[in-house]
Amino acid sequence: MNKVNYQKELDKIIEENKDKKPKLLLHSCCAPCSSYVLEYLSRYFDITVFYFNPNISPKEEYEKRVNEVKRLIKEMPACADVKFIEGRYEPSEFFECAKGLEADKEGGKRCLKCFELRLGEAAEIAKSIGADYVCTTLTISPLKNAENLNRIGAEQAEKMGIKWLPSDFKKRNGYKRSIELSREYNLFRQNYCGCVFSKHEAAERIKGREDNI
Repeated sequence: MNKVNYQKELDKIIEENKDKKPKLLLHSCCAPCSSYVLEYLSRYFDITVFYFNPNISPKEEYEKRVNEVKRLIKEMPACADVKFIEGRYEPSEFFECAKGLEADKEGGKRCLKCFELRLGEAAEIAKSIGADYVCTTLTISPLKNAENLNRIGAEQAEKMGIKWLPSDFKKRNGYKRSIELSREYNLFRQNYCGCVFSKHEAAERIKGREDNI
């Protein structure tokens, strides 16, 4: 079975809509990942950024990350017409979906459940505001599986009767550009994905490297 080229799929949609600017609900995971995606997509879509990440722990970390997204939208010229919606922050929602999967390694079933939670909510909000498409910035990360994200996103969008915007934003040096923009805007770059489990895993990796020095 041939792998889907999500960048080419996105190119087709952009070309099909070249004479208009469809409404896009863009789920944002953090400011660094959002930077390139907003710079890129704002040329083709009328964007509303949706920040819904109840997986992030602790609360202080959540607040730091959401405030960086707000600052980026305010300061980056490409975001002049971008709107912003902050979702609810109820970590119990994440812990409920992660129940029984606490010991999973990052990238396993727990992460898939987390994606389902976040992208499901994004699809609902997209439907409620009359968006044409829904998408996520998560595919820019080299640590995230674009195939899983696009599959889950498409499933959640279909449930709500709206279109999923396929993506693999790490392509065409998207991740590299996000690092450049992060430096340009002095964005806070976190050292773990967001949840308490990923934080613990990151700490173990760091300790392992230090022990081998």
